Amino acid sequence: MAASLSSILFKGLASRSRSRSPSLATPCFQLSNYGMRYFTTVSNDPDTHDDFKPANKLENSGISLADVVEKDVKENPVMLYMKGVPDFPQCGFSSLAVRVLKQYDVPISARNILEDPELKSAVKAFSHWPTFPQVFIKGEFIGGSDIILNMHQNGELKEKLKDITSKK
Repeated sequence: MAASLSSILFKGLASRSRSRSPSLATPCFQLSNYGMRYFTTVSNDPDTHDDFKPANKLENSGISLADVVEKDVKENPVMLYMKGVPDFPQCGFSSLAVRVLKQYDVPISARNILEDPELKSAVKAFSHWPTFPQVFIKGEFIGGSDIILNMHQNGELKEKLKDITSKK
């Protein structure tokens, strides 16, 4: 189950040379064949006609971003706030966190903090941690990619994830 450090760090580097950009029209909830949930939004392009612009469901719902973050962390066994999405990470640290977590074949839920600066601030306020990615397991803030990698190397991550099953 535990892969070598070099295979985790360098897996997929060849795919980085290909152009990879996620669709701007990805659904708000998507379950991929890795058991991952992506929470994304559609770009609010000023050149888009008002009829086609996404409606911000939070504006009139009375739900704050702090409530959204709290709900995400409580309802998802593995929640990852990252730059990009698991299939298309937008930074090396986010990519490393995803690759380490994929070693355990657990469902990963994720939100792209690059899409909403207010969400980014809400996550920082919730965790009291300034950097991304941020990994939460079973409602507990764990840390970033360096901490996840360290936990993987010393066996703590396997123990932390042992009763989370993949829903493939």
